[in-house]
Amino acid sequence: MEAGNDMDKKSSGFLGTYFNKDAVLKLSLASKILAWAVLAFHLFQMVFSVGVNILQIARGFWVGMGITDIIQNFLYILATPLHGVVYFFALLGISQILLVFMDIEENTRRAARNAEQKQ
Repeated sequence: MEAGNDMDKKSSGFLGTYFNKDAVLKLSLASKILAWAVLAFHLFQMVFSVGVNILQIARGFWVGMGITDIIQNFLYILATPLHGVVYFFALLGISQILLVFMDIEENTRRAARNAEQKQ
């Protein structure tokens, strides 16, 4: 295993890598999976809240509620998927940023190798 690491160092000529590429790729994939799970959870929570509100209306629990109480209930229902969408895009963004950083590192490595070959 030690010989493989020496071979990688000799072939790249760039010793500035401080991370494991496989770990970054796994973390990026985990971030994508978590993004979809968070979105699904928030959508399920919204559907559940809508169902609960429909049952409350059908059972007469909303009798005597003011307009502000009704608006508050609907705003709560609408806020749930909004949070899920924000978390979804944030996690997908993190996943893509990790991949961009890996590309930057690879381009830096390639530039160092080309500069070394020109000398």
